[in-house]
Amino acid sequence: MRLLLMSDTHLPKRAKRLPEPLLAELPRADVVFHAGDWVDTATLDLLESRSRRLVAVYGNNDGPELRARLPEVAYAELDGLRFGVVHETGPAQGREARCAARFPGLDVLVFGHSHIPWDTTAPTGLRLLNPGSPTDRRRQPHCTYLTAALTDGTLTEVTLHRLPQR
Repeated sequence: MRLLLMSDTHLPKRAKRLPEPLLAELPRADVVFHAGDWVDTATLDLLESRSRRLVAVYGNNDGPELRARLPEVAYAELDGLRFGVVHETGPAQGREARCAARFPGLDVLVFGHSHIPWDTTAPTGLRLLNPGSPTDRRRQPHCTYLTAALTDGTLTEVTLHRLPQR
């Protein structure tokens, strides 16, 4: 099973559209995750229409229309692994312990907000993944997104993709 993870698309404020390399991943993905801060409903409509399965939440920059359509926290069980998606997880310091306490039943937590790619594992085994942003790199060298594979209940091939600068 192929996974595509993104967050903080901020369209159309940070870019006019999603980058082509990211759009090219959509037909290959069995499940698409979006960890909030869409800003526009058109991007949600696009991902809903092009994704086999979308697991998504709203973020702090998302208005009433998106909040009416998306939860604050989303859950999915895939191939025996329990995934959660949330936008904000608080400061980097103490993140693993804080998230493990808040989401004790999860194996993987996908989050956003910081625009900083993140891949760590809490002492409890909870894997925390932030794909960064495909449209707003902030202080990062590149805009980014993640792909991964799920095989026999194991998350593998977690890959951070750096997008070309516009």
